[in-house]
Amino acid sequence: MMRVVRILAPFLAMFLWPGLSLAETGLPSVTVMEEADGSRTWSLSLQVMLFMTVLTVLPSLVLAMTSFTRIIIVLAIFRQALGTPQTPPNQVLIGLALFLSLFVMQPVLSESYSAGVQPYLAGSMEITDAVKEVARPLRRFMTGQVRETDLAMFAELSGETKGYESPEAVPFSVLVPSFLTSELKTAFQIGFLVFIPFVIIDLVVASVLMSMGMMMLSPMLISLPFKIMLFVLVDGWGLIIGMLASSYFVS
Repeated sequence: MMRVVRILAPFLAMFLWPGLSLAETGLPSVTVMEEADGSRTWSLSLQVMLFMTVLTVLPSLVLAMTSFTRIIIVLAIFRQALGTPQTPPNQVLIGLALFLSLFVMQPVLSESYSAGVQPYLAGSMEITDAVKEVARPLRRFMTGQVRETDLAMFAELSGETKGYESPEAVPFSVLVPSFLTSELKTAFQIGFLVFIPFVIIDLVVASVLMSMGMMMLSPMLISLPFKIMLFVLVDGWGLIIGMLASSYFVS
């Protein structure tokens, strides 16, 4: 037992020493310092805490404020229409939707970075002003995609009956759910258009099998090769991805 303690003692000291040193120096965890011009400077530990909080909610922001929702829903509906519920796998669809979302959002992200993040890192802008500058391009993107009926519905639910003077006056608590609702409607509309050709192939194959008296044979088993062949011949991936991307750029 003593031999085990001697072996583990250096490793325990290595992990415990940083905590002991911080306790001895009395490093403050949260401090907000007032500057001469009235501005505030946050301590490094508070900035790290805020940064980790942003990383925690980052997946929710990606789902709620970007084109990811529309793209992943259309791809999932297409996979179901093709008749291959497990192909492509979920990891492939999510990766494709993520990088396609980055392609669509690249102008917005570039504008947010140059307008807010870059000046803040250079020290020429306060964090409150930087947040407003970062949010402005995202607000413009969501406002361009939201439906007026959805925006009016959530504005009425929030108690706003007079309407808003400008798009900048719409709060994020109303804009984000309105944008998500509009994205869901648009995604299902596109998914309906994607589903129609595959349904027609299934109906034709089922009718042919019924006329031949082969009722015990599954129509899905016969129609699957024809749907895959048709999808490959018309360059289906290019059509779907191009349609999804152009649905934002045209708007």
